[in-house]
Amino acid sequence: MRSALLLLLCLVVPSVGASEAPLEVRGATTVNAVQARQLYEFGVLFIDVRPAREWGWGHVHGALHLQLDQRFAELSGPDWPRSMPIVLYCDSEVCPESAEAARLAVGWGFQQVYYFRSGYFAWQLLDFPQGRGQEGELFAFIAGEPPTAAGQTAE
Repeated sequence: MRSALLLLLCLVVPSVGASEAPLEVRGATTVNAVQARQLYEFGVLFIDVRPAREWGWGHVHGALHLQLDQRFAELSGPDWPRSMPIVLYCDSEVCPESAEAARLAVGWGFQQVYYFRSGYFAWQLLDFPQGRGQEGELFAFIAGEPPTAAGQTAE
């Protein structure tokens, strides 16, 4: 009886769990936390696609918040330079939203899309620079100029 119950749990529980993000996205480069940190040091724009509530709890310092099901589509507009490198992330490997964001960005013609699959949780575990809420988070770019993220200056 016990083994039958265990077998039943094994068959039911996987279908209840969160879906896992794909390992890669065609046209995007998958990066781990250390590679993402290198891109951060180069001043590449990080875009957090998580809901506002999760963003408020913590995010990559200087990241732009464009929730996937709300403002992310703004990237499809002509004002965003397609040659600008972007790193897209959400929570972790069980958050498929960053993969969908990467797929969309590649489809909109972005040429340097980095898919940070392990996401904010991996960033946080390594104690890399983090922000909370909106305070001190800025982003600006001028068409034709290199993008600048919070804490970075164009040289």
